[in-house]
Amino acid sequence: MVAERITRGFWPVWTILFALIAALAFGLHETLPVEALWIGGVIALGGLGWALLRGILRFRWPTRAEALARLDLTLPGRPIAALGDALALGTEDDGSRTVWRAHIARMAARAATARAAAPDLRVAARDPFALRYAALTAFVAALLFGSLWRIAEVPGLAAPGGEALAAGGPSWEAWVEPPAYTGRPSLYLNTIDAGTIELPEGSRVTLRLYGAVSDLGVEETVSGRAPLPEDGEAPVDTASVRAIDFEAVQSGRLAITGTGGREWRLTVLPDAPPTVAITGKVMREADGTMSQPFTASDDYAVAAGRALVELDLGAVDRHHGLGPDPEPREVLIYDLPMPITGSRAEFAEALVEDASKHPWANLPVKMTFEVVDGRDQTGTSETETLVLPGRRFFDPVAAAMIELRRDLLWTRDNARRVSQILHALTHRPEGLLRNERAYLMIRVAMRRLDAALVQGPLSTAMRDELAEALWEIAELIEDGGLADALERMHQAQERLSEAIRRGASPEEIQRLMDELRQATNDYIRKLAENMERQGADEPSQQAQNNQQITGDQLQQMMDEIQRLMEEGRMAEAQELLDQLSRMMENLRVTEGQNGEGQQGPGGQAMEDLRQTLRDQQGLSDEAFRDLQQQFGDQQGQQGQQGQNGQPGEGQAQQGQDGQTPDGTGEGLSGERSLAERQRSLRDTLRQQEGNLPGSPSDEREAARRALDEAGRAMEGAEEALRRDDLPEAIDRQAEAIENLREGLRNLGEALAQNQPGQPGNQGEAFGDANQQMPRDPLGRMAGQSGRIGTDENMLQGTDVYRRARDLLDEIRRRSGDQTRPTEELDYLKRLLDRF
Repeated sequence: MVAERITRGFWPVWTILFALIAALAFGLHETLPVEALWIGGVIALGGLGWALLRGILRFRWPTRAEALARLDLTLPGRPIAALGDALALGTEDDGSRTVWRAHIARMAARAATARAAAPDLRVAARDPFALRYAALTAFVAALLFGSLWRIAEVPGLAAPGGEALAAGGPSWEAWVEPPAYTGRPSLYLNTIDAGTIELPEGSRVTLRLYGAVSDLGVEETVSGRAPLPEDGEAPVDTASVRAIDFEAVQSGRLAITGTGGREWRLTVLPDAPPTVAITGKVMREADGTMSQPFTASDDYAVAAGRALVELDLGAVDRHHGLGPDPEPREVLIYDLPMPITGSRAEFAEALVEDASKHPWANLPVKMTFEVVDGRDQTGTSETETLVLPGRRFFDPVAAAMIELRRDLLWTRDNARRVSQILHALTHRPEGLLRNERAYLMIRVAMRRLDAALVQGPLSTAMRDELAEALWEIAELIEDGGLADALERMHQAQERLSEAIRRGASPEEIQRLMDELRQATNDYIRKLAENMERQGADEPSQQAQNNQQITGDQLQQMMDEIQRLMEEGRMAEAQELLDQLSRMMENLRVTEGQNGEGQQGPGGQAMEDLRQTLRDQQGLSDEAFRDLQQQFGDQQGQQGQQGQNGQPGEGQAQQGQDGQTPDGTGEGLSGERSLAERQRSLRDTLRQQEGNLPGSPSDEREAARRALDEAGRAMEGAEEALRRDDLPEAIDRQAEAIENLREGLRNLGEALAQNQPGQPGNQGEAFGDANQQMPRDPLGRMAGQSGRIGTDENMLQGTDVYRRARDLLDEIRRRSGDQTRPTEELDYLKRLLDRF
């Protein structure tokens, strides 16, 4: 009860004390004027006295009766009060006295269990704003981050003019903090005797003087400021604590004059700017990535760096599309790589960037490296003149696409010239554009460019979109060739062979195996596309010895190569890799072997979709010519008439194909409007979409979605044609063409995956007889001529290991079925023993 009354009565006292100590420990008295300190001190002392007097007046020492009553409240039935009571009635009755004695005994037993209650020190009702917690938090922070020694300065503030000092007399503190980027520690000058001290440039010197102004002074010549005034000229400063800080920028003298003063000679070490140099020639990787080595150094650390690349216009061969003045472009800036670990005082790195898509790729440029240090000082390398590395395209048509892209990005004034070249390139593409998809993409890009030119000057967004399309076309032409695919596969095999010879790490082996798988799959796909263009009457997919090879067998062979390498059997892996290389060089692929060289349902569906694509292309050409006529564009009329009196594009296509865009040989009816012809083409596509061949698969579903998107785009084009909105119709037709191409590609992949799963594709010799053949305990059909085994490929699919595990699990499950015949169980047991 005493603790409770002290807490409730005197909590304002220690709240004010905690707040006052925290303010003094943090040096509040050093920053406020003397007048404010006097006023604040009076208010604090007055509040402290009021709180103390209030607590004293309200405090009452608890009496014994109050203590017993408080204790009695903690017990049920108030037993202590009952023990002090007496029987009021029935004192003459024996029964009443007996009951009363029993009651007193029970209350005495209950009172014997009494325990002192814990004090209730909560004062939230008296301090609703939690001022006590705020003061306590400030006090704890002052203990951790402040200095309680500052409280000793307070008595000096009471003297007029600050002349009264603490009992210890005048004193001072001084320390030096070097810049953080130097990594040097701070120096506490109180522990350093007079002498010479070396400091990095930019170090901050801080001094704190305690006492009267006349007792201590500071003299320094390291800050570069004007000398401090003499004592007689110094302004009157009544504060007893002075804080002085400045930056050391030059060597000089620092002295604290007066009682207990000290003097030092400070030698400021200049901070030299960083240096950077371009070392060696820039190296170009196969994919166009450039690697430029450089070195950088600083007396402490290089903070950051960048490479500045600007066009060397004077060295550019200003011919063809580069003749007009280029559009202004910002300097190309790359951040220089910095070491993640280790010292940055001196290091060598290489800038690795890919500028292949930049308009300045393969053009003369000027390259300069810049680095900065912690003081923002800049170091610059010598300017190097070089040709900005970029990807090289060896296919002439791909190189032409890249040159047109560069001309378009050089200035938008080249847009009409680019359009003319695209028209000329696609006028008679026979023998020039062997990739049908690339041809269609060029046509789409050409129409979009012409449509944009009809509406006015080419916008920046359209320019960038067309530049990206031309880049994709060039990559498709360059990388889409069979010879390139074969070369990439050979390179992947050579890299893997080299890794085997030098004992590469498992991670590198895995990466090279994935690369070989991808290159092999690309080569097989390109080979199939090449044979498809030549016709479907070739032999089946065969190796040199006319043995049929499936994609699963190739995958199994590569899996076996990887397994041998993982087991350390490098010689066997190399031998198998050489066998794979010889087999792939002699590989031939066709569309199938139905006995008569017929295309079958899949081939017919592909041909129908190609015809639909050609029809859509012709319809889009006619819509574009109508748009040119509508706006009276002179170039559009020239494009319709052709060059040198040649037929227009739509006529050219009819002439080169020997038939009209709809493939009938008679042309679409001239009396039908474009919208009606678009609707008829959409209905044809819907029918083809509903009759897609092949078994269900992800690729077949992707083909269906792409064709569905093409149908919706055709529907949008039809609506735009009915509104006579030709630009919108051309855009929708371009989307339809792109989705048709995507659907063709996905359907081709679906049919290619279904091909190995056909039952031999060797005519109808077996027909339904296979269903009547007996099966072994694994569910396999017996081979021909009654031999033991099967003609089926048990490890179909890409994940052969999972398939093998599933087979092994099935064998174990059947071997545990005791209801099966004994002969079958013995056979299953022999299989388990073997595998």
